[in-house]
Amino acid sequence: MAALRDGEVLRGPRPAGEARRGIRWRLLLVWLLRLLSVVWIGKGLYHWAMILGLGLWLEPGPAFEARPLTFQAITVYFAVFDLVAGVGLWLTATWGGVLWLLAAVSQLLLGFFFPRWLTLSPALIGTYVALMLAYFLATWAAENQDT
Repeated sequence: MAALRDGEVLRGPRPAGEARRGIRWRLLLVWLLRLLSVVWIGKGLYHWAMILGLGLWLEPGPAFEARPLTFQAITVYFAVFDLVAGVGLWLTATWGGVLWLLAAVSQLLLGFFFPRWLTLSPALIGTYVALMLAYFLATWAAENQDT
């Protein structure tokens, strides 16, 4: 007797010639994670450019060392956290998704509590919420997809 795959216990085995139809959620999840990875690595590099003084043409103002300690702490936090989360997303590791969620939620919370140092627009908030929902939906669908 051949071993049954997940889901075949209730539905029965698939006939030999029947092709799978529908969305390939695992592939979609990998593409979503890779796209998020590129964006988050770019965000991390942007913060490093601010720290190293290369970002003054992007965001004019005083040098990084002359800025308030709150701005420096937020910038260093995201310089490290965004890059690590981006690498984890690229590797499609579970810890990458967790770090990305933590980075996104912390950016939303810091923007809410420190609007002077980290401004959030309604479009950015909506984008983050939509990305988080898409991540949860794709992860759930990939895990529950018949193989």
